[in-house]
Parts: sequence; C-alpha cells; structure tokens
Amino acid sequence: MFVTPAYAQDAGAAGGLISIIPFVLIFVIMYFLLIRPQQKKMKEHRSMVDALRRGDQVVTQGGLIGKVTKVKEDGELEVEIAEGVKVRVVKQTIATVMSKTEPATKD
Repeated sequence: MFVTPAYAQDAGAAGGLISIIPFVLIFVIMYFLLIRPQQKKMKEHRSMVDALRRGDQVVTQGGLIGKVTKVKEDGELEVEIAEGVKVRVVKQTIATVMSKTEPATKD
C-alpha cells in the first residue's frame, strides 16, 4: 500500500515513453501505406506529363480525348478534340496517355 516517492517517479517516466510509442508506430505505418505511394504516383505523373509530345493521344481529367498538336513552354498543350477543333489544356490536367508517337528520326 505504501509507495515510495522515488518508485512512483520512476514508473511515471517510463510510462510516458511507452505511451508515445503507439503514436510513432501509427505515423510510420501511415507513411508507408499512404504518403509514400502517393509521392510515387505523383512522380510518375510528372514524368508522364514531361514526356508528352506532338501526336500523342491523351485523356484529360475532364474526360476529353484528343491528340496533342502543340506543346507550349508555359505549361500548356494544344489538343485537337475533333477535326479543326483545338483547345488549350494545362499540362497537369492530362490524366493518361492512350497512345504515344515515336520520335521523328533524322535521315
């Protein structure tokens, strides 16, 4: 029944450290299950967008399917969605590339 003050203080310090461990474990698990895969997906999307060139058939996030007719330097593309109908699209809004064109060969 009688607890000495030294024993009570020692148990409190060890108990505080043990109570932090579950939070650290939760953060580590969340990092490997959520944060890391999302960063990998963003990196793949960025490389896909950087590799876009004229002639690629793309799908925008809005669902438009078209062919890239011009790649501009300011982060925009010109996409032809129908014969003679061209729209300006921000590069980052490209969801997928349906078909890639081969680079032109120099003869």
